Amino acid sequence: MAKPNHSKIQMRSIPFQMNPVTENKRIDTQYYVEGYATTFKPYVLYRDYEGNDVYELIERSSLDNADINDVIFQFDHGGMVYARTSNGSLIVEVDEHGLFVAADLGRTEAAKRLYDSIQAGMVTQMSWRYMVDEESYDRDKKMWTTRKVSKIYDVSAVSIPANDQTSIEARAKSLMDEERAKKENEKKRERLSLLLQIKEAIN
Repeated sequence: MAKPNHSKIQMRSIPFQMNPVTENKRIDTQYYVEGYATTFKPYVLYRDYEGNDVYELIERSSLDNADINDVIFQFDHGGMVYARTSNGSLIVEVDEHGLFVAADLGRTEAAKRLYDSIQAGMVTQMSWRYMVDEESYDRDKKMWTTRKVSKIYDVSAVSIPANDQTSIEARAKSLMDEERAKKENEKKRERLSLLLQIKEAIN
């Protein structure tokens, strides 16, 4: 069952390593890191009100026409900009696995300090922020599928990967309310049917 999400900014984190690399670098710098901001495999997005896992899948084709002309690299999606695509210090591209990110963290002293934290294993994982134009939800599989992304705003090294629960809950609230209402209506119909059967039996 489709449920369009008209141009909503989303933020997602996945437990995928971002590492310093010494060979086969995409950018010639001593302060080189690379990793994936997202992949094309389903992952647990949140738990619903009954405690069931709800999944999300980013379709490969959803990124075909996404605007990635000026993406920035941040830490925890805020504050300073450590690299960006428009000045050549950041590469953001789609491959068969997911959204690949490579960065030169040697342009500023602050970026070098972030590189040191990544190299020391203090910061290891990634996230991204983007605009969703089209998505759907399969109730049977409990799966959200992102079908069209119009723009990618930033990729970020993150200290503690955590999906934006406020955004996710807002996105899912109407669906969960609808499911609750459906179950309540089914219970009402069952009670009414039982009362009618009892009344007919008495008469």
